[in-house]
Amino acid sequence: MIAVNPTDSASLLAAFGALGVLAVIFAESALLVVGFFLPGDTLLFPAGVLCAATADRPPRLELWQVLVCAAVGAVAGGQVGYLIGRHGGRPLLARTSRPRVREGAARAERLLARYGYGKALVIGRFVPMLRSVLHPAAGALGVPVRPFTLWQSVGGILWSQSFVLAGYALGSSVSHVDDYLLPLVGAIVVLSVLPLLLEARRSRRGRTGQGSQ
Repeated sequence: MIAVNPTDSASLLAAFGALGVLAVIFAESALLVVGFFLPGDTLLFPAGVLCAATADRPPRLELWQVLVCAAVGAVAGGQVGYLIGRHGGRPLLARTSRPRVREGAARAERLLARYGYGKALVIGRFVPMLRSVLHPAAGALGVPVRPFTLWQSVGGILWSQSFVLAGYALGSSVSHVDDYLLPLVGAIVVLSVLPLLLEARRSRRGRTGQGSQ
């Protein structure tokens, strides 16, 4: 029996390959609470690296399969998350006892109000934790189905394909890059969290400015 850690990218890719990418990206995009604990960016990028051939090693995953599975998981997961939020509504978000889910829902609502449907759904895909709650929150907030479907599909495809192709490009150009996947994944996490830190800083400045008036 193969022991698989669902929060570990290497374990998932070794056990399930491209199908693991599909399942995890779907769950991260659709399942409100579970999605917070699953790798997204940190799964797509290593998957792309493993699609690249090196001088002494053939590709361990097929690029086209990973690209297709990543796109299907992202788009289908976003749509299912929206339906969960639309039918469960605000009570679904209100009942959760997890502070991170509540904070994510509030952040998603602010993002939709500030940027509008299109920009918010595309930007939100690139922000960890936010993308797990953005789609259910959009459904709960009554975002119309047609613009949601259009823009979440655009965001899902851009996000999933860009991370896979970035990993593939790096794996094709740097020898033995998979030996350095751990620090690379760490760098991706840091870069992914930056938008959250910048938003928090702007929010604090805004509250400070209002308080001084």
